[in-house]
Parts: sequence; structure tokens; C-alpha cells
Amino acid sequence: MSETNILPEQYRWMFQQGPHLASATDRTGRFCDVSDELLRRLDYSREQFLKMSPQDIATEQTQQDLLSDYLPRLRLAGRIDHAPIEYQSRSGESLKLVADTIVHEDDNHEFLAVSYYQELDSWDKISHRFKAFYLATPAMLHTMDHNGCILEVSDRWLHKLGYARKDVIGRYIGDFYTETVREELQDGSLTHLNFAEEYSNHERQMVTRSGEILDVLVSAARVNNRRGEPIRLQVAIKDVTDRNRALSDLQKAFDENAKLRNALELERDYLRENIRESMNDGEIVGGSPALQSMLGRIEAVAYTTANVLIIGESGTGKELVSHAIHSRSQRKNEPLVTVNCASIPSELFESEFFGHVKGAFTGATRDRIGRFQLADGGTIFLDEVGEIPLELQSKLLRVLEQQQFERVGDDKTRTIDVRIIAATNRDLADEVAAGRFREDLFYRLNVFPIDVPPLRERGDDVIHIASHFIADICNDFGRPLLALSERNVRQLRAYSWPGNVRELRNVLERAIILSRDNKINLSIPVGPAQDAPRATAVVTNDYLNEQEMRAFTKRNLEQVLRAANGKVSGEGGAAELLGLKPTTLTDRLRSFGIEMPAKRRGRPKRSSS
Repeated sequence: MSETNILPEQYRWMFQQGPHLASATDRTGRFCDVSDELLRRLDYSREQFLKMSPQDIATEQTQQDLLSDYLPRLRLAGRIDHAPIEYQSRSGESLKLVADTIVHEDDNHEFLAVSYYQELDSWDKISHRFKAFYLATPAMLHTMDHNGCILEVSDRWLHKLGYARKDVIGRYIGDFYTETVREELQDGSLTHLNFAEEYSNHERQMVTRSGEILDVLVSAARVNNRRGEPIRLQVAIKDVTDRNRALSDLQKAFDENAKLRNALELERDYLRENIRESMNDGEIVGGSPALQSMLGRIEAVAYTTANVLIIGESGTGKELVSHAIHSRSQRKNEPLVTVNCASIPSELFESEFFGHVKGAFTGATRDRIGRFQLADGGTIFLDEVGEIPLELQSKLLRVLEQQQFERVGDDKTRTIDVRIIAATNRDLADEVAAGRFREDLFYRLNVFPIDVPPLRERGDDVIHIASHFIADICNDFGRPLLALSERNVRQLRAYSWPGNVRELRNVLERAIILSRDNKINLSIPVGPAQDAPRATAVVTNDYLNEQEMRAFTKRNLEQVLRAANGKVSGEGGAAELLGLKPTTLTDRLRSFGIEMPAKRRGRPKRSSS
């Protein structure tokens, strides 16, 4: 077939002489036209080139891609976008390209496949890597065109539904939903993407190749062209079949066993409390360069799904960092479940993490949900992860890699969707070298490390944090707000704070309890200069003499009476606030010469102000 029959004369000059890299192939698969620029880059004459096919100049890898992937997709969908191609010039030089190909067949059944190429520069390489990530991601993803036909799917999508890629590309998405869902799509709204406003977690049902029904949550975001018109729809699917079945089983258990129902309600309350804590967590205070560097890493990783390893000394606020990451993530409306690995007995780790069934071991009197299942859809924070026994680390690794586990004593595999944030004050690399921590688990956890700087490296942050704590502590204790003196500031700066932020709060709580005359007397070691040896002298005593103690107690009794509006007993009375019997409080008021409210005339009047 001659090239004049393929490209009309008025278009052929533009195709050949334009500054682009382009080629056209006919029904036989041979080149039937080519741009001058592509001939120049490949160092072929037009006569030589038109005797060949793409396979003749492609590398071995590209030949395999053409036969196994690109050509089948082209036949099914009529086009292929962003396909990596590598051609070899006549001299053997490699030319790496990305091809966009469109198939056209006119009324006379003349067939033409036109390809436009772009050289694979650094940005294209990044795009190619993102495509590879798209295909290999553990999430179920697919992309649809404006007709609702599938352009691309992730490997996970194919695995869950049991199809090969060649069986899916170009097919209408409704083919993979249940009949009920297909009926909902028959109004044609899907065809033109008129419905394609971004949406999240729509409940649908899909059918696998073997006929199994999957309960799924579907979320979508549209891709517009430069005119703002929707051209593609990016869709993410979450398989919640196992979770829904688990909920159904739990509901049956509620009806059959009141005791189990009460236990599960307590676990539900625990989950809600974790959500509340993660959404109302205290702010990270300070502006030092070390802290700003840490905050920058938090912002960088929070919105991703990457596992995070928080590294820092005891008392630096690693749990606060985990809350900051979770509250900035896409999972912020889901639970954040915290597990202190250092506080769990070694024999209970597996049950604590994954749960157990009734009778699994001595003392297992009921089914129990583990922390990982409680965190499904959200985040789990493993504090002091270095304390996990070596024999359990392989099971934790499986959860990270496959998002699957079994309860102790159960043979049913459960699937979850959990993000892992771990923390440690140990050097896990040293633990790996010593054989106490699995190397593969370490690398899985250490995807994105965040170092929490110790307080001694944060400069004047110690002053800002102290002021923040003082306001918080005074409010908790019902005390007037106290201020730091210049002497307090010098003391705070001079001390190295080996216990970090936790030690700072403990010191301030003790100082506020012992404060007199609205002054804060800090009891911490001080030195003459920042880099000088620390002195061991103590600024003030940690105790009160008898006279001071009586004065402190009297002031406290007067304050609690004011807080209770003069009411001694009953709900909201001073005795209840102090945790004393009313008769005990009455005797104590009398011993300090404080006028009893009952002896005053009438009821105490509240101030109108």
C-alpha cells in the first residue's frame, strides 16, 4: 500500500516536515510514513525506513512490550498513551522515547496508526516511574476514559478480581460490577463523566472472574483538559468484604451474648477516645531551626502512606509527633491507636497486636479484637518498637507487607488497611547488628525516619515550651497564671534537660505546687554558662516548713470555697472537689478559723460580674 493512499497530500508535508518525532504504520504493521526529524535522529533514509516495522528498530525489551502489552491494548482501546519505547539508530545508538498512538480507519477501511514521540528526559523518567508505581501499588486503582472504558489498572486490581491485563483494558467498567450497580449506571451518566465530581467511599459491589461478590468502597477524582473538561477519571477501590463480614459476625454475637456486646462497646469507646485524642492533640511549640527541620519532614510525609520511624531520646515528644503526622494525613478522620510496646508482657504481644478467640489460651474467656484491627482504616503508633520480641517480628513484618493477620487460635485470615508509625529511643541498626531486631523489619519501618531533637539542641524553645506548660498547669490546678522571671529564664537555659520535655513539665508542676507569692522557684541544677560544667547547688528547697504549709493549706481551702460558691457539701461542693467528707472539711475549716458558710446570713450571693 503506497503512502499516498494513507496520508492525503495536504497533510503529508506537515506530517513529514514538522519539528516533531512521528511515524505511521499500516495494517501490515510496517511503517508507511515518517517525519524528517525522526529520520534524522535514527540516521535512516526514507526509503530504508519504509521497508521496516517498529520491531525491526526496537530493542529486545521494547519488542516484548509491543507484542505482550502495547499492541493488544491498541487493538482493544484504539489508542495508547505514554508508552515507553526504545529504538536503535542505524549506528546502534539508543533513542529512548515515550509514544502516544492513535488508530484511524476511514470509510474505505484504510487503516492508519499514527505515533507521536517525545524524548524521555528527566521529567519523563519521573512520569514513567510513577506509572510503574501506579501498576505495582498495593491499592486497587483503575483509570477510565470519557466513555467509562478502562485505560489502565493496577496489578492489585487485577489480582483481587482475578483477571489478566489484556482481558480488562478497553472494557466498560460496568462489566465488573454487580447487576444492581450496572442498572444504576444505565442512565448514561458514566459514559460522559457528567457525574465525575470527586467523591469518596461510595459503597458498591464488584464481581470477580470466579463469581465472588466483593464489597468495595469507591473513591474517584477526575482529570480535566486545559479547557476544564473531564477527560479521565482516576478511581481508587478499597475491598471491605472481610471487614463487612466481621461486622456482621459481631452483630450476631451481640444478639447472642450480652457480655460480649458490653466488651465490644468498651472497645468502641476506646477507639473513639483515640480518635478524639488524635484530633485535639496539643500543638508542637517552638521555632528553633532543629524543630523547624523536623516539622518540615512531618509536613512532607504526613499526606503519604509511607511508614514512619520516629527516633529520639526519652521524653522528647515522639508520641506528639505521631499525632501530628496522623492529624495531617488522609486518615485523620480514622482512629489513631497507640501501643506502648515496652509495657506489654512478652507472652501477650501477639494477642495484644492481633487479638484472640475464646479458648485460645488459659484466661481467654472471650473473643478479643487486637490493636491492628481496631486501627483498620487509620494509623497504629508502635511506641518503643525495639521492645517487640524477636519471635513476633516476622508476624509484624507480614502485616506490613501483606496487610493480613490471624487472631491467636483462629485460622481465618483477616485483611486490614493500616499505616504504621513506629518510635524508638534505641539505635535499631545496632540492634540489627546484635541480632535482636530483624533487618527486613527495620527497613520496612525505616521508610521515612524523623529525628526528634533533644531539648538541649532547641535553644530558646525551652522558654516557649515552659510558658506553654505553665499556662496549662495553672489552669489544671485552678491557680492564677504565673510568669517566668529573668532568673527562671536563665535557669531554664543553663540546664541540659537530660529528661527532655517530660522532665521540664515535671519540674514546672513541682515548682507551681510549691510556689509562694505568685513566684516560681525552680529547683534545678544551674551553671554559670552554657558550656561550663554544671553546678550541683540547688536554688531553693523542695519542702515547706510547718508555718508555710499551714498558710498554703489555708489559701487552698479559701480558694476551693470560692470555686464552690461557698457550698461545702453536696454535688459541686468544696468537699466533693477536695475528695473529703463534708464533716472532715467542716472540722478543717474550723481549725483554720475560716468562717463557715452556714453561719452567714442567707445564701451566698454570686457576683453579677
